[in-house]
Amino acid sequence: MNSLLQRIHELSAPLEPIPTGETLHLEPLDGIETVLFNIYGTLLISGSGDVGTAAIDSTEALTQSLIVAGYEGDHERAGELGPELLHAQIAHWHKAARDTGIKFPEVEISSVWRHIIQRFQRLELLKPDDDTQKILRLAVEYECRVNPVWPMPAALETIENLRARGFRLGIVSNAQFYTPLLIEALFTKKLETLGFEKELCVFSYKALQAKPAVDLFQPLEKSIDLSKALYVGNDMLNDIWTAGEAGCRTVLFAGDQRSLRLRKEDTRCKNLTPDTVVDHLHQITEMV
Repeated sequence: MNSLLQRIHELSAPLEPIPTGETLHLEPLDGIETVLFNIYGTLLISGSGDVGTAAIDSTEALTQSLIVAGYEGDHERAGELGPELLHAQIAHWHKAARDTGIKFPEVEISSVWRHIIQRFQRLELLKPDDDTQKILRLAVEYECRVNPVWPMPAALETIENLRARGFRLGIVSNAQFYTPLLIEALFTKKLETLGFEKELCVFSYKALQAKPAVDLFQPLEKSIDLSKALYVGNDMLNDIWTAGEAGCRTVLFAGDQRSLRLRKEDTRCKNLTPDTVVDHLHQITEMV
């Protein structure tokens, strides 16, 4: 994994949040014992606003990713076909999961990329190669190109402040295998070292379900009282509604225009009000 961390460093560059102008609601919150975070758009500035959403020329991104990952063959043709194949495969697996009763399915992206590489090989666009490390490298290379990320201002300081004051820390986030690596590379510390407890971290790619699935919060009930947990996120549906349904108190993080999702057209969000609204992460430390 050290080589992947190095590539994340090399492919990442500073980003600045774009102000939203959202009206703030800063109120003291009593009785909070645990603080749970979303990642993309909350702890990380996301160039595309979310995980896995192409914000630049995905054809060129894939062509370069295949080259750097070490695949041999017709990189340009594979790069042209790949983004459409990728989206089609994800859609296919989502449908198959929905057919089994999963309302909000998630894929494990390295499995998706393995399928795409095999498809390229059947089309004779790439030479045979089943190296798992190359697949992981390809996934990281592509993601860092189409969705550049950078730590949100004061994210590290906020985490350290909360940890030092005795709050338990966790994460419930739509994510992929490379998401914890992004945190480790850009914050220079592993999640556990930052203070995030393993049993309080839930990632969609492991559960094969994505927010707004309330089920993602169920594993936390073994370790914490969700009514004494504060959830911080940037999406009124995926974060505020979902966490509220699970029993958490909520903070809408309105710190970056790219990722703020108010979801006013969604009936679940029309009359939904978070406990607080902040536009800078340090404001959370002043409320709990």
